[in-house]
Amino acid sequence: MSIETSLLPEMIAAMEQIINDNAEQVTALDQEIGDGDHVYNLQRGFEALRKKQDELVGLDWPSAWQKIGMIVMSTIGGASGSLYGSFLVTMAKTAKGKDVDAAVFAEAFMAGVESIKKRGRADVGEKTMLDVLVPVAQTLQKGVAQQQDLKTVLAEINAVAEQGVEATRDMIATKGRASFLGERSKGHIDAGAQTAQLMIKAVSEVIEKHL
Repeated sequence: MSIETSLLPEMIAAMEQIINDNAEQVTALDQEIGDGDHVYNLQRGFEALRKKQDELVGLDWPSAWQKIGMIVMSTIGGASGSLYGSFLVTMAKTAKGKDVDAAVFAEAFMAGVESIKKRGRADVGEKTMLDVLVPVAQTLQKGVAQQQDLKTVLAEINAVAEQGVEATRDMIATKGRASFLGERSKGHIDAGAQTAQLMIKAVSEVIEKHL
C-alpha cells in the first residue's frame, strides 16, 4: 500500500488531538525541568498547519514535507520549531525526485533525525526528543531491510518510542534549560521526547486505520 498525502489533514488532526489530550500532563513535565511552553508552541504550529492543510493535499511527499517544514519553522516557538522544521526540510531534500516508498521514507527520516542532531548539537542519552527519534529511525531502517510488513513495523516503532520516553527519566539533561538543573533533572521524563512519541503514535494509528 502506498500512503498518499491525502491523509495529511487526518494526520495533522490526529497529532493535534493527541497533544491537546495530553497537554496538561506534558506541560507539567515541561514546567518541572523546562520552560513550560512546549505544548503551547506545538499547538500554535498545528493551528497554522490546519489553515494550510488543503494546500498540502495532492502534493508529492517531498513538496509536502518542505511546505510543512517552513510552516513549522515560522510558527512554532522555542527549539522545537527550528528542530522539527530542519527535520522536515531535510526529509524533503533527501527524498526529492524519488518515488517515496518505504525505503526512501526510512532514508529520509534518518536524514531528518541526523539534521536534528547537528542543529541541536545533541545525541541519544542527553534527555531530548532524540531519545525517541533515533531508535525510531533505526527501527524503521531495520524493518525495511528485513522487508517486514507495515503493521509489524508500526508496532515496533511505537514500542521503541515508548521505551525511549521512559529512558529519559533517569538521564541527566545536558541540553536546553533542563541542563541548568544538572543532577536534579534526573527522575523527570523529557517533555520533547514525550510529545515526539505521542505524535508518532497518532500518525501510526492513522496509517494503520487505512491499511
